[in-house]
Amino acid sequence: MSENNNQSAHWADIMADKIIREKGEKDLYTCASGITPSGTVHIGNFREIITVALVVRCLRERGKNVRFIYSWDDYDVFRKVPKNMPDKERLETYLRKPITLVPDTKNRAENYARGNEVDVEKILPTVGVYPEYLYQAERYRSGKYASDIRKALENREEIRKALNEYRTEPLPESWWPVAVFSSFTDRDNTTVLDWDGEWSITYRDDELGKEETIDIRNTPNTKLPWRVDWPMRWVKEGVDFEPGGKDHLTEGGSYDTAKNVVKVFGGEAPVTMRYDFVRLKGMGGKISSSGGEVADLYDVLAIYPPEIVRYLFVGTKPQSEFAISFDLDVLKIYEDYDNCERIYFGLLPVKEQRREKEKRIYELSQVDGASIPKEAGYQIPFRHLCNYVQIYGGDTEKVLAKLSDATESQKERLRVRIECAKNWLRDYAPEEFKFSLSSETDGLYEPTETERAAIREFATFVEEHLDNMDEKGFSSYIYQTASDNGMENSDFFRLIYTVLIRKEKGPKLAGFLKACGSENVLPILKRY
Repeated sequence: MSENNNQSAHWADIMADKIIREKGEKDLYTCASGITPSGTVHIGNFREIITVALVVRCLRERGKNVRFIYSWDDYDVFRKVPKNMPDKERLETYLRKPITLVPDTKNRAENYARGNEVDVEKILPTVGVYPEYLYQAERYRSGKYASDIRKALENREEIRKALNEYRTEPLPESWWPVAVFSSFTDRDNTTVLDWDGEWSITYRDDELGKEETIDIRNTPNTKLPWRVDWPMRWVKEGVDFEPGGKDHLTEGGSYDTAKNVVKVFGGEAPVTMRYDFVRLKGMGGKISSSGGEVADLYDVLAIYPPEIVRYLFVGTKPQSEFAISFDLDVLKIYEDYDNCERIYFGLLPVKEQRREKEKRIYELSQVDGASIPKEAGYQIPFRHLCNYVQIYGGDTEKVLAKLSDATESQKERLRVRIECAKNWLRDYAPEEFKFSLSSETDGLYEPTETERAAIREFATFVEEHLDNMDEKGFSSYIYQTASDNGMENSDFFRLIYTVLIRKEKGPKLAGFLKACGSENVLPILKRY
């Protein structure tokens, strides 16, 4: 962990200090996050989770006792069938019901909401995030919020006035601060008709025309609407910090109304901060879980190790929109993280101010804040690692054998990167980036006599010099072979690529040949 003077520049440290300053010294600070599991919980949703997790870590580093809660708003309405869900026709029949009553057509769990929750709960420890989960369906249906619903009903006019302050069309006088799921259909197509001033609500099922009076203490059908529910829970859980997306924190958004509504429940709004949306490279606008076209944390971890996933969020201010890339920008993201690591370990000299900034980013990027690596990772560019993976046909052990100077700690991290490289090459790398070495089962290129002579001469140079000479030194033999055989350099390069990988272009040739080694190159050249 950094010295205290390093705990001042990063946004998570600044927010931790602000919470302590505004909420005062407390025995326990509560930091909150949450989401409706209406579909795949995507990487954009993860931004809120990791934002809170980072602030929690900074508070704990200051010796504070912190409760980190994550609310599953799984008593919300199933409004739309996401595109990536199987058996859409069946799911359509559950629209307007609570998402906990919708079946999980992916067969992950006992219901649709739980399936989406389980996906997240399994993967968050991989990136060092361990919240306490609160399940709102269970809390509402058990009557835990009955007295809070009654309090909202008692303060109906005050709440309506607070909400109307930001509405262009005021809520009608007939509006009630409670929603009811019909006991006849389980849907929320209902109208509240009356409240007896205590615990009973009368509502009408608008589909069937039936009316019913229920006791909110023992009938699991009622819930508060979002703009009332959110501030109620701030008070219920004693929330000191909860960030919000820019849609919630715009003027007149749910945070503004909640700041007023929270007074009804006898509390005050938590410290907050706005976070912007996360885009996928090549996709416009914000990611939508209900739309189904998303990337989740599993997708991102397939391409980036956990510490780099954290780095993407740690190194970007929450108020800034950014894109997570799956294209060639992947190479730069790995390079940026490795530069940060080099700065942390003093391998890349920079000015002191930048060094302190990068050191803190590196610390917070690590999955376990108490267990920072003792040495830098094996500093091989991701592009070169991808080349090794392709040269050795995806055989991890052969790649590691080639990088024989790696320490055991570095090998452990390299294994993760090698798997990420395999996944990226398979799923996202552009075709011009991919290659495989020619094998005996591949047909031979038919060279001219001049080309055949050049290949044979070059094979001699490879056998005599490739393994005992550096990349820069060996590159001279490439040009010498072209010159000796009266070939243009570009034509000779094209010839060697064609022979080795059946493409006219490839990785930088001298470095590529060094990566391959004579044991892989010679058998191909000697076929000619």
